[in-house]
Amino acid sequence: MRKLVYYIGVSLDGCIAGPGGEFDFFFPVAPDMAEFQQSEYPETLPSHVRPHLGLVDVPNKRFDTVVMGRGTYQPGLDVGVTSPYAHLRQYVVSGSLGEIADPAVELVPSDPLGLVRRLKAEEGAADVWLCGGGVLAGQLLAEIDELVIKRYPVVAGGGLPVFAGGYAPRPFVPVEEHSFSGGGTVTTYRPAG
Repeated sequence: MRKLVYYIGVSLDGCIAGPGGEFDFFFPVAPDMAEFQQSEYPETLPSHVRPHLGLVDVPNKRFDTVVMGRGTYQPGLDVGVTSPYAHLRQYVVSGSLGEIADPAVELVPSDPLGLVRRLKAEEGAADVWLCGGGVLAGQLLAEIDELVIKRYPVVAGGGLPVFAGGYAPRPFVPVEEHSFSGGGTVTTYRPAG
């Protein structure tokens, strides 16, 4: 069975974006941390950015599908990018978006749990990337098989939490960690037990 992996950038105070969806406070990224992301998770870089990084013909290493909420999809739309991860199957979970004009992106207006369970049950070795945001992650917490937390050495002071929703503690244990210059880390967690 394929895994649902929540691979996400987080501030020291647990924010994935500012109160208005801002994420510029994560930049600049330390060169060794950026190199790690490009080598280990190249498919998590948007299609329109990949040519600038020399990643045009780099194959996906871990994921073949991405699931995201409207808040994660919207910044691309705001700059005219309708298919941010054209190298992956793309699903946007939103009850308010209405429609998506790009046929490469599938709108899922409801039932994110049903979507994720169907995707996880598909044949294949590649995992499913939960790209964000916090509300969607909160809804899917019980289905998350792995967390990969990119922690940046910055305090946002408020904003969108890595998980939003009801109180539902679920223990995870760290299984791998990489530290980078400037204080950033990438830690992989799996459910305890």
